[in-house]
Amino acid sequence: MLAAERHRTILEKLEQQGAVKVSELSELFQVTEKTVREDLEKLEEKGLLKRTHGGAVMEQAGEDSLLPLQIPNAKHRPEKTAIAELALNFIEPGDIIALDAGSTTLELAKLLPNMPLTVLTNDLLIIRELTAKESIRLVVPGGYRHNNLLIGGESQEWISRLNVHKLFLSTTGIHLEYGLTIFTEELAKLKRLYMDNAKQVYILADHSKFDRGALITYGSLEETYRIITDEGLAPEVEAKYAAKGIQILQASLAKGGKLGKGK
Repeated sequence: MLAAERHRTILEKLEQQGAVKVSELSELFQVTEKTVREDLEKLEEKGLLKRTHGGAVMEQAGEDSLLPLQIPNAKHRPEKTAIAELALNFIEPGDIIALDAGSTTLELAKLLPNMPLTVLTNDLLIIRELTAKESIRLVVPGGYRHNNLLIGGESQEWISRLNVHKLFLSTTGIHLEYGLTIFTEELAKLKRLYMDNAKQVYILADHSKFDRGALITYGSLEETYRIITDEGLAPEVEAKYAAKGIQILQASLAKGGKLGKGK
């Protein structure tokens, strides 16, 4: 089994159980305990777990965790609301927008006024939120249900024929070296498809997503139009991204936002 496959299985078990043991993983993977400890060390370096004596526990639940959550992730809720409020300023009547699956994009859907818009989404929670807003034209790709999402190869092919003005994208990690990352291959393909068909890409991510790298890179930072985060982002972290020409907007928890350095 390749290291990437072991890492994904470890994270799956952490999602399901909350903790893993080195001895059990060694037996499962048919590798030495030394190899398992090295795997855990690498995942800890990425901020994805915390090692303990004889194993590891989940560090925190990401907005785009390995398996989409049945209940929206409530971590950093005030920050996510502030990010959504700032993102709302970039949506105009008549826009064709795509809302990626995620708890921050769900907050944005809740804030959307009942105005003429076309919204593409595969998130069932966002779909439920928008069905009551009759002025919004809701575009839903086909596919099969996987927790809160609709996914499937045929629906992805159909999306490739659409024109999207603005994409509001969630992500597990933002990293200068790894770019935009997530864990699951199928969701990475869908995010890539959204990006390929959008004129402007807005990343909605709270400050905890910066300097984190998940298993699969689906896009580069240079492809983003803006990253909208919260004021909890450390100045030194913002500075190193701004030095690479990445435009970052920081939303104030007291509503509104401030413009970070950028291109």
